[in-house]
Order: sequence, then structure tokens, then C-alpha cells
Amino acid sequence: MRLLRLLVLLLVLPAYAQQGGMWIPSLLKGMNEKEMKSLGMKMSASDIYDVNHSSLKDAVPQFNGGCTSEVISSRGLLLTNHHCGYGEIQSHSTVEHDYLTNGFWAMSLAEELPNPDLEVTFIVRIEDVTSQVLEGVSTLTDEKDKQKKIEQNISRLTNTLPKESWQGNSIRTFYEGNQYMRFVTETFTDVRLVGAPPSSIGKFGSDTDNWVWPRHTGDFSLFRIYANKDNKPADYSPDNVPYIPKHFFPVSIGGVKENDFTLVFGYPGRTSEYLPAVAVEQIVNSLNPAKIEVRDAALKVADGFMRKDKAIKIQYAAKYASIANYWKKWIGETQGLKKTNAVAIKKAYEKDFLAKVSKAGKQDEYGSLMRDFEKNYNEIAPYALSRDYFIEVVLRNTELLTTAYRLYQLEQIYDARGEQSFTDRRNNTLAALEETYRDFNKNVDEKIFEQLIELYATKSPKEFLPAEVINKDYKAMTAEIYSQSKLTSYEGVKELLSGDAKTVIERLNKDKGYQLVKALTDAFVANVAPKYDEINLKIASLQRTYMKGILELSPKDARIFPDANSTMRVTYGKVNGYEPRDAVYYKPVTYLDGVMEKYVPGDYEFDVPEKLIDLYNKKDYGRYGENGKMPVCFIGTNHTTGGNSGSPAIDAKGNLIGLNFDRVWEGTMSDIYYDPSICRNIMVDMRYVLFIIDKYAGAKHLVDEMKIVGK
Repeated sequence: MRLLRLLVLLLVLPAYAQQGGMWIPSLLKGMNEKEMKSLGMKMSASDIYDVNHSSLKDAVPQFNGGCTSEVISSRGLLLTNHHCGYGEIQSHSTVEHDYLTNGFWAMSLAEELPNPDLEVTFIVRIEDVTSQVLEGVSTLTDEKDKQKKIEQNISRLTNTLPKESWQGNSIRTFYEGNQYMRFVTETFTDVRLVGAPPSSIGKFGSDTDNWVWPRHTGDFSLFRIYANKDNKPADYSPDNVPYIPKHFFPVSIGGVKENDFTLVFGYPGRTSEYLPAVAVEQIVNSLNPAKIEVRDAALKVADGFMRKDKAIKIQYAAKYASIANYWKKWIGETQGLKKTNAVAIKKAYEKDFLAKVSKAGKQDEYGSLMRDFEKNYNEIAPYALSRDYFIEVVLRNTELLTTAYRLYQLEQIYDARGEQSFTDRRNNTLAALEETYRDFNKNVDEKIFEQLIELYATKSPKEFLPAEVINKDYKAMTAEIYSQSKLTSYEGVKELLSGDAKTVIERLNKDKGYQLVKALTDAFVANVAPKYDEINLKIASLQRTYMKGILELSPKDARIFPDANSTMRVTYGKVNGYEPRDAVYYKPVTYLDGVMEKYVPGDYEFDVPEKLIDLYNKKDYGRYGENGKMPVCFIGTNHTTGGNSGSPAIDAKGNLIGLNFDRVWEGTMSDIYYDPSICRNIMVDMRYVLFIIDKYAGAKHLVDEMKIVGK
């Protein structure tokens, strides 16, 4: 029990004792700045975030809404992960010009490739708008009324708060609705592909090494931001010019060593650090195992086809990686939560919290929280499981069902808004589906459907399922749908959607694939979604109150950071190895030697380009090597998650030393519980990035464009 108590205290120890945390960059002065300097930082908080002068935040845009990137030259050269740019690299690839396999390098501005729908967004400034957002809320008692009022206030403020005409306003919630921040943004939509290593470098180790240390992946790609002649955001035009940034990162080739300070800037997606123990138990014992099983089945089918057919491998490369990413993450997360006794630690924390509640005389406000959490999580359990099965099978991993669901939404729009709204959405849907079907293979999807529909029908709570999928011959069902449905080709979809709304709806409802999705969705909408939303709203209210209590009753120097929500954050720590299990210690840096140790000729995960082998044999590392070796990756204690892919890893002086791209498998539970003993983020060493660009690709003009420091 004493050990649990000590672990609980990690959450509220003085600043110098902890790393981890995802902090709002505009609020670093004080405790955070003191802690960062105690870890070795040589900068000030103003060097990191400043409204009136250029600072690090001006070089860190969000990349296409889901990753992070950084500007590394005065001409808008942009660095992010290979896996973040994978869709763009794939879109430019063909069997004849396979940039996924062979890489791509623009040797001049004229060779850089435009990317429709790709954008990067900079943060101009961050402001607290809590009082404005919560105006008029305290007098309301109904939770739905509160949320409606907050949404109305956010909408009004977003439209009226001052900004330049080319800028945007975004208001996001923090601390479970106890704080609201406004972000003024600038979004650039002309972003061109500049360079990418072959997948044998940029995706080396592929799914086997995903979430794993030691790692040897050169996970990077290069883009360039273009602006109009006034250096403002503009749609693609041949007349646009390279963007001149407010700040760009000098690139260090000085190297890293154990205990060096590291700062990671980025846009982490979602964390749930303050979930109660009962919620974590549900994730570990029910929700994660279900999602893992669904994706495991889909991945096995896709992998079998991809290994036999190069065209299918290209078609499904990005989709396979996307499915596998969280499949493996959920496995590691579950194991990590069990290994670190996260549920027991949270229960001990909750006991300590209730003791503080009692001592402060706040029983009326917080005393029933844990009982209420228990009641509501038990009640939501079957609905949450059903919801996850619906999302995983219908919306994410079976393309025929996903497409049919989009057409189901068309029918709902017609019923709710009429012919014109239907026609507008129909045209947009057709345009979007043309891209979808370019990477669709009927045979692959049919086998995935066969596996997943049976899982859905036999593992999802039966009381919420329609009769159409209960106790069926799923092999025969699959054959019937994929031989008769028009949803197996783009031409078939165009045929289904031709004509006026009434004709289209009648035609859709005769299609076997559409009939199934309509039955599944109608059942979900009737039996699952309303009750799930009702209970989840109660849980959200409890979580907001719990967070308020934590903030109110914790010591002033407690390290209480807001959960990630895809907004700009900084996390700081050190370069450190770790002990994943008894008698094993992982060093913090890997080298090219490890690539060659893993090398399997012709293997789609561990093949190595001949030129890289030649450079290794000659030890031709140029100025990027270290003591006759070529560093590849390193790890640190920075607290990262999805969305931090592509984040800059910055040294004590503000130089770029690495590129974040992953976490270690043992520490993936950091989204729910951060344990400094095993949570590590994985970064590509910038020396390896420069080595690949310069010595491997022969694109030295790109290195010359950067400001190199350190040696």
C-alpha cells in the first residue's frame, strides 16, 4: 500500500521531480519554466511562445489536421514524418513511378509536387476566453441546456472576436470544460511535396517494429509551404512563391547523449489522464480487446493479398498502416496499464481525493463522485461495446459498408432537408468516392467483410442487433452481397446515384449492400446511440466536476496539465534509456549497424536499399556520423501521443535535434496513465535525416538551404 501511495504522490510532487505532461505554450512562465531550466533548458518561456516577437511556436504548424510539422529554412521548407506524408506520396505513385518504393526528390522548385486538400495551420496567438464562454451558464441546471449555451457562446465568439481577414478563430475546451482558450490561426493550402526516402528507409521495420524500441526508421518527408506575393495564405497557383516564415529551426548535428534536455512541440490528439479507475477497467477488459480482434482479422486478410500482388500492396499501403497503427497501440496500451497497475493506482488516488474532499468539507459537491462514476460506467458498458463494434466494422474497416453508410446519410438528408440538399451532398459524395474507389479492391474487401460481419453479429451485444445479421450463414451472405451489390465499383455507385432524389432512394433500397447497412444503422440509431449519448452526457458532467475538484483541492505546485485535444502543446524531458523488464536495459540511441542487423533481402519490412548498404560498408557518413557510426534514432521521456507525429525535438538552445514519430510499446498507456519509468517517445536523429538527404539522395541543395549548427 505504501508503494501505491508513493506512486499516487507522483501526480502532485513539486515541479522539479517530474517530467511528462502536455502544457499550453502560452502559460509556461512560472512552474513550467523553472522545471525546464532545472532539466537543462537554456531558453526562456518567451523564446518558446511570444505574441509580439518571433518564437519557436511560429515554426510549428499542424500538418493536415492530424500531424505536426516544422519549418526548417527561410524558404518555407517543411519537415514531417514519412507516415504523415504517406497519403500524398502514395497519391503521386504509380506502378511505373513508385515513389513509395523508390523515394522522391525534387531537385528544383519546379519539380515540387502540388497536393490538393493538403494544408498546414500556424498558431498566431492563444488567449483565455473562459469567462466569455461560460457567460450565462452557471444559472442553468440541465446539462443539455448548459452545453447548448456554451456552444452558442463559442459560435458567437468565434465569429466576432477580432482577427485579420486571412486568419481563423478556434475555441477549444480544457480541463474537461473548466477552461476555454481561443486560438488565432493562419492556414496555408499550397503545400508541395519536396522529398521522401523510399519506404525501405522511411517505413523500415513497418508494422513489426511499429511502437517498438530499438527502432531504426528514417520516418521523415519534406514539403514546402507556398504563399502569395504578400506572403499570405493562398490557394495553389503557379505564381505562388515559397513562404517566408516568422521563425525556422536551426538544425543541429551536435548529437544527443543520455540526460540531454529535450523539448517536443506539437498537436497531441487525445489523452484521458484523469479517467476514474472504473473507466480504465472497462477499456482494459472489454473495449480494447473487442477493437483489437476486429482489426486483427482485417489486417490478416489485407496482408495476405498485399504479399502476393504489388498493385494491391500500393493500393492498400496507407490503409493497412492506418488500421495497424492503433491495433498495435491498443495491445501495448492494455499490457502497459496492467503492468503498471494503473487501475489500482487510480483507485488509491481516488481514495486520497475523497479524503481531501472530507477534510475540505466539500462532501456535498464531490462526495458522491466515485459512486456515480461506478453506476454510470456499469450502465453504459453494453452500449459502449456495441458502439465500438459499429464504428470498427461499419465505419472504419469494411469499405463497402463505409460507403453504404455515406449513402445512408444521403437518404437522411433527403428526408430532413429535401431535394436541393440531397443533390448538393450527392455531387460532393460522388467526387469524394472517386478517390476512394481508386484504392479499392473488391476481392480484398469481400474477404474482410466475411470475417468482420461474423464478428459483429456474434460478439456485439445481441439485444441491439437487427434480425438481418443474427444466426446467418455469413459466407453465403458475403457472396450474395458482393456478387449483387452495385457498391463494389465506382461505376456501380454512379449508377445508383443517377437521377432525381426519389429515384436514387428507391434504387438504393433495392441494393443488397445498402439494405444491410440500413438495417445495421437503423438498429444502432434506435437501440444504441440515444442511450449511449444520454449516459455519456452524465459521465461528461461528472468528469468536469471531478476535474474541478482535482484543480481546487490539489496543492498550488501540483503538476495538473490539461488532456490533449489536438491543440498546440509542449512537453519536456530528457534523453533516457529504460528497463522494459527484469534484467533488460534499452540504451537511448540506435545506429545504422542495427539496420543492417535487421536486414532481410527482399522483405517488405526489412529490406535495405543497395546504396544505403554501400554507404554503410564504406562508412561514408560525411559530417553526420559519430565516432565512425551513423546515429539513426533516440528516445526521451517526453509525453507524446497521436498528433505528435512529426513534432520537432528541440535541444536546450532551441535547435532541431530530432523528429518525433512514435512511442515505445511498453509506454503506450501514457494516453491514460503516464509512468515516467517506461514511457518513452521515439525520434529520428536529425543527423540521419540529413545523411539520407545529402549522402543517399544526393539532394544536398536542400541541406544547403538549412542553417546547420553544432559541429
